Amino acid sequence: MKNLAPKKRRWGRARIAVLGTLLLCFAGAVARRAYVLQIDRAPALREMAEEQYLRQVRLAPKRGTIYDRHGAELAVSVDVDSVWANPRRMKEAGVNPVQAAAQLAALLGVDRERIQRRLESDRLFVWIKRRLTPRLAEQVRALDIEGVHLDREARRYYPNRRLASHLLGFANIDGQGIEGLELAFEERLRGTSQPVPAIRDRRGRVVYSEQLLDDRAAHGDDLVLTIDKTLQHLAERELELAIRTYEAQAGSVVMMDPRTGELLAVANFPDFDANDPGGSPASHRRNRAFTDRFEPGSTVKPFTIAAALSQGTVGSQQVIDCENGAMEVAEYTIHDTTPYDELTPAQILAFSSNIGTAKIGETLGRRGLYRAFRRFGFGEVTGVPSPGEAAGSLRHHSRWYEMDAATISFGQGMSATAVQLATAMGALANGGRLMHPRLLRRIQTHDGEVLEEFLPESRRQVVPARVARLVSDMLTAVTGPGGTGTPAAIDGFLVAGKTGTAQKADYVAGGYAEDRWLASFVGFVPANDPQIVMAVVVDEPVVAHYGGTVAGPVFRRVGEAALRHLGVPADGGGEALDLHAREQRRRRRANARQEREHPVEATPVITRTAQEGEVAVPDLAGRTARAALVAAHEVGLQVQVEGTGLVVSQDPAAGAVTRLGTRVRVVLREERAEGALANAPRLAAAGDDGAGEGGS
Repeated sequence: MKNLAPKKRRWGRARIAVLGTLLLCFAGAVARRAYVLQIDRAPALREMAEEQYLRQVRLAPKRGTIYDRHGAELAVSVDVDSVWANPRRMKEAGVNPVQAAAQLAALLGVDRERIQRRLESDRLFVWIKRRLTPRLAEQVRALDIEGVHLDREARRYYPNRRLASHLLGFANIDGQGIEGLELAFEERLRGTSQPVPAIRDRRGRVVYSEQLLDDRAAHGDDLVLTIDKTLQHLAERELELAIRTYEAQAGSVVMMDPRTGELLAVANFPDFDANDPGGSPASHRRNRAFTDRFEPGSTVKPFTIAAALSQGTVGSQQVIDCENGAMEVAEYTIHDTTPYDELTPAQILAFSSNIGTAKIGETLGRRGLYRAFRRFGFGEVTGVPSPGEAAGSLRHHSRWYEMDAATISFGQGMSATAVQLATAMGALANGGRLMHPRLLRRIQTHDGEVLEEFLPESRRQVVPARVARLVSDMLTAVTGPGGTGTPAAIDGFLVAGKTGTAQKADYVAGGYAEDRWLASFVGFVPANDPQIVMAVVVDEPVVAHYGGTVAGPVFRRVGEAALRHLGVPADGGGEALDLHAREQRRRRRANARQEREHPVEATPVITRTAQEGEVAVPDLAGRTARAALVAAHEVGLQVQVEGTGLVVSQDPAAGAVTRLGTRVRVVLREERAEGALANAPRLAAAGDDGAGEGGS
């Protein structure tokens, strides 16, 4: 028995020793493993851990805002809620997909069967509905369905709905630009997606990120346009009114500052709601002012005459034989609606003579006429950042037939866009200098820092300044009494412009359609200090089709409101006038009223009685060239104008009896107190608006 106790004690110590050894070995192993994990493999394990809870999330920047020239928002991005689901999580939580689909479909107005199929799938993510209203989002939260979540995302919103929708275009549900400026500046507006660190939970959802909470989170660049929101609204309203009044198919208005080339308004009708582009036909979303080509007709006659005056192939007082209303060219005949015998370039423009314009164009030659039109910008895009801008068509002169050289001079056989017409007319208003049309003022950051600024850019000097001023003076006749564009006249301002009433081509039967017209008016105001140039185009009006009748009132109403909005004072100037100038202006207005009431005054002295085929020459002293032309035309006489201002002498003298059709030579002198332009000759057209604008 005595020998058993020591054995038990030894065995106990042995077991303790073995257990201690095992514990020591285990502790050593743990220490070694800890060393490996904490020190040796620490970098690799830390990276593995971060991959599980810390992810690089690509943060999509908020789309940039589009502003008008005064900072009014035209297109913005707002954060809204979108609802999505995790079908796998819903199964784990025991959510009935049929019942959940029924609840969501009834609340959100989506297809129940489609939502049910999505919820019954084994996916981790499915969309239920995007871009919810705040009220719907709260109602979804109130359902408290496990696995159904709400996330914030940006929605493109156009606060003015239809305003400038053709210019702005629109972005799709994913915030990607589809049309208009949204497409043209997609990269700048969208910005660059940047990876930022974010902590995710076990389901992969972002739970924290400093940069997500930072107010300086990424934004796309903002665009500041040249468009004036107020002028854009005016142009769109008046254009729609005209199209509905005259039952037209479509139309466009382009308003530009001729000094800088800035586009102040670009209106089109039919239009569409940029917030719901799918609710309108694709044809309503076309930016017609930039994409639609048409034969401009008589609106290009000023450019033909300006080119000839510039090249010296005709003189400002040269008399052109207008063939009494019919001229043979090859196997065709060119007609004027009102027959004329001999006209000066000013009268050709005032009376809109096709024959006279064709003869002036002929003096330039095919190459000269082609180069002149190209210098005015026809046949090439203007460079406005609008997708799909058309260049128009102006075939090379080497491919012209004999008839083409004549018809192109008065706007047939070529095509142009509304923005090209406005740009070309802007060159005459700007002293002969053609400007690049601009739609963008600057690109800036969300904080207002300017990244890129677009300054006025001159393309070229098309005609000398003196020629531009001379043709501008001629164009004031169009809106004077008896002119084709009197509906475009604006009280208190001198308006220069040209009407166009062009038949549309019939591509089925050939030639020109008898009942399809394009009415237009392009001009600028004030004529002696141009602030705005505007092109109005109305496609296929039914009730009336003359350019002055249909397009002229649009120019007047928009122009009146635009001049008030821009703060342009009447009489084309803001300087103080001395008493003499005021008195002269008062007298001229009184004379104009008297001439409208009694266009031809009684002849004070008659040297002998007029016989058959003879008339007494009226007294033209003190009249403007326009008034003298109207008075002489009323009694069957023609006028040869020399100088500018008011008539100071005439030959034959007042009261003399002469044959019908005799040309009366009148000499005009300017009133220096009011400036040369204020008293420039304003020839009035005494034909109807369709004169010479209907084709050959």
